[in-house]
Amino acid sequence: MTTPEGKIEKYLVKRVHETGGKTRKLKWIGHNGAPDRLIWWPPLATDPLSAFIFFVEVKAPGKKPTAQQTNEHKKMMQTGLTTWTVDTQDSVEFLIECRYK
Repeated sequence: MTTPEGKIEKYLVKRVHETGGKTRKLKWIGHNGAPDRLIWWPPLATDPLSAFIFFVEVKAPGKKPTAQQTNEHKKMMQTGLTTWTVDTQDSVEFLIECRYK
């Protein structure tokens, strides 16, 4: 049986692929609290600098990142990396809508 978090992750992967994006499950050695997935879409033909690349933390509906996860995400963002947290299908859809804005 798939966990609630697993259902959100499965939906995320499906929607990213449906919209032309790519995703990889990540395993971070020595970095507890790092995001679960790397997600990216290629650049638009009209704008070669528009590639959208970011990290995603997947949570069960209503769950928030742990303090350790929040701290790790802040460290990543301080160096210019983008991190998102998704916990519902709606939050996945919002992420997809924002990709080229």
